[in-house]
Amino acid sequence: MHARDILIDGFDRIRDEVHATVESLGTDALNARPDHDANSVAWLVWHLTRVQDDHVADAFGLDQVWPTGGWQKRFGLDLPPLDTGYGHSAARVAKVRVDSGKLLTGYYDAVHEQTLGALRGITAKDLDRVVDERWDPPVTVGVRLVSVLSDDLQHVGQAAYLRGLLQTSSA
Repeated sequence: MHARDILIDGFDRIRDEVHATVESLGTDALNARPDHDANSVAWLVWHLTRVQDDHVADAFGLDQVWPTGGWQKRFGLDLPPLDTGYGHSAARVAKVRVDSGKLLTGYYDAVHEQTLGALRGITAKDLDRVVDERWDPPVTVGVRLVSVLSDDLQHVGQAAYLRGLLQTSSA
C-alpha cells in the first residue's frame, strides 16, 4: 500500500466522523458550550476544517477553499479573513455560530475534495519536500499531513464526545 492510500483513507475517516457528529444536530446543540471556556461542536468542526484547509493549501501551493469557495461569506463570522481558530479566546470561540450542520459539512466536504485532489497525485518523493523551515527538524509535506490528521482526529473526537454529552443531558 502506498502512503498516499493511507493518507486518503485517514482523511476519508475524518470526513465520515465529521458527518456522523454533525448530522441531525439542531442549531442549539451545534452552538452549545457546556461551559464559558468550552468549545462548541460548531467551533470544533469549523476549526478542524480551517486548519486542514490552511495547511493542505500551503503544503501544495493551492488557494484556500475558505475565501475562494465563498465559505467565508456564507459563514459570515466576525473574525479576521483567514483565521483558523488557533489560540482562540472564549470570546472568539463564541463568535463561531452556525444555523445548520449543512454549512459545516458543506465546507468540510469542499476542503476534503481539495485535500483528496492534492493527495491523488502525491509521490513518495513529494512527502519529503520541506514546507516549513521554522522548525528543527524542518517540516516536510508528510509530517504536515500527519499533523493535520492528528489535529483533525482529536477535534472530531472532542466534537463527538460533546455531541454525546448534549444528547445525554437533553434525554
